[in-house]
Amino acid sequence: MPVIDTDPNVRAFLDMIAWSEGTPQIKGSDNGYNVTVGGGLFNSYADHPRRLVKLPRYGLSSTAAGRYQLLAKYYDAYKNLLDLPDFSPLSQDKIAIQQIKERKALPLIQSGDIRGAIQRCANIWASLPGAGYGQHENPLNRLIAEYKSNGGSLA
Repeated sequence: MPVIDTDPNVRAFLDMIAWSEGTPQIKGSDNGYNVTVGGGLFNSYADHPRRLVKLPRYGLSSTAAGRYQLLAKYYDAYKNLLDLPDFSPLSQDKIAIQQIKERKALPLIQSGDIRGAIQRCANIWASLPGAGYGQHENPLNRLIAEYKSNGGSLA
């Protein structure tokens, strides 16, 4: 569950993204907030871990980390934009919400148009359908079920 206090649909959407990215499911994780791509863990929230992890299965390397798998190259920009002190769970939630806002998906989530919100956010998270990054994409019906199981309501 996100640590940020926000609209129930937004919280459910954040939980859905984290589930889709596979972070809370990692054994020993702090609800996914301390997970690096590939399932490793990091120990400090002082900064993005900035670890380049090779993923031979997908033929790529990535610095994705945290509950929502943010790339290191984007962290500094969001840290400055949002005046964040660190890469803590609250900061990660704020960044994910900012990314959703940038895709103009926040009003869709708040109104329960989750299909539309997922479509608008697909280019941010590789696990969403239509992302096109060559990684595993979760089916829309499974994402909606996960969203609803976390208390989200549909339009």
